[in-house]
Amino acid sequence: MKAIQEFIKNTTNRFEVWDNLLRHHRPTQVAEVGVYKGKFSEHILKCFPEIQRYIMIDPWRHLPDWNKPANTEDEMFESFFHEAMRVTEFARDRRVVLRGKTTEVSHDIPDGSLDFAYIDGDHTLRGITIDLIQMYPKIKEGGWIGGDDFRPGIWEHPLNFEPSLVFPFVVHFAEAVGATLYAMPHAQFLIHKLSGAEFVFHDLTGKYQSTALRSQLVRM
Repeated sequence: MKAIQEFIKNTTNRFEVWDNLLRHHRPTQVAEVGVYKGKFSEHILKCFPEIQRYIMIDPWRHLPDWNKPANTEDEMFESFFHEAMRVTEFARDRRVVLRGKTTEVSHDIPDGSLDFAYIDGDHTLRGITIDLIQMYPKIKEGGWIGGDDFRPGIWEHPLNFEPSLVFPFVVHFAEAVGATLYAMPHAQFLIHKLSGAEFVFHDLTGKYQSTALRSQLVRM
């Protein structure tokens, strides 16, 4: 835990958190779920040339069952896709583009092949459940899976949109698989996959006092 505390010390954004972590662990096999315009992919690929394979997973299309503000029309998603390809073109020999939902493309990734995966896709309960369950088996023993939008409140958007439930679902998932979980600044989470470990939740922010949802729910 002390090492993780050092990684997050004095960071001002999520990029610095992951820069510090990846600089220490030096992964060569990485995946990102929810690429959008490719800003995170571009940054990681530039900062870590030792990454041999960077898998970019995103449907880049309108999803009729995804009730979130980012669910725009297909034409806009097509422009996002081309932007992501443009900004990562310098690493075209290291990137692997899997255009689809995790349920559609994760079978193309061998189990136990990834050092690190970053989850930043559908933040609804359905989305984070599917993404974590699909991607966790792909992580090597001793590897890591992290993600974005790990916030103590579920109402990230107006009430006409689905709530964001990365927290507390990630906590319950880590408990189910017996993994160590870290809550980090800038709404980031990190799970360490290690056989024989017991579930521990290290809240390094002091913001995640309860996983209960009742106080946040409104009577419709």
